[in-house]
Amino acid sequence: MSDPLPPPPLPITWRPRRGRIVAYGFATLVVLGSVVMAALIAEPFQLPDRIMLVLFGCLVAFVLHLLGRVRVEADETGLTIVNAIRTHRYSWPEVLDVTLLVGEPWPKLDFSDGRSIGAMGIQGSEKARARRATAELAALIRERGEASED
Repeated sequence: MSDPLPPPPLPITWRPRRGRIVAYGFATLVVLGSVVMAALIAEPFQLPDRIMLVLFGCLVAFVLHLLGRVRVEADETGLTIVNAIRTHRYSWPEVLDVTLLVGEPWPKLDFSDGRSIGAMGIQGSEKARARRATAELAALIRERGEASED
């Protein structure tokens, strides 16, 4: 592999490009489709049925929003990992390493207490972009973390 990248200027946010487009595109399609279907549905269905149809479309859109909002944010004090369900906040000394293995869906962050979590905000399917983001994050961890290799 080539020389390590220098750390990027802070603050920085890494987000998946394709994942966001797909999630929010389908969310829009589902909500619009449920509204159109509720307006055009056959007569045996009453107003409560139509409302529930639109609410179901909104629920599906909310789940897609959870997938579309994923990101990894780095600032002067540490990392914020926003995954689909949970948001994690870590200071720089807690973060030991980041690894993205070939074929993995997202990088894995290792912490000083022995835990590891996936960072869904960097999608392995966006190959070159994911490798660069992981390299930038690794450079920040080397620069700011306690586990520096001198």
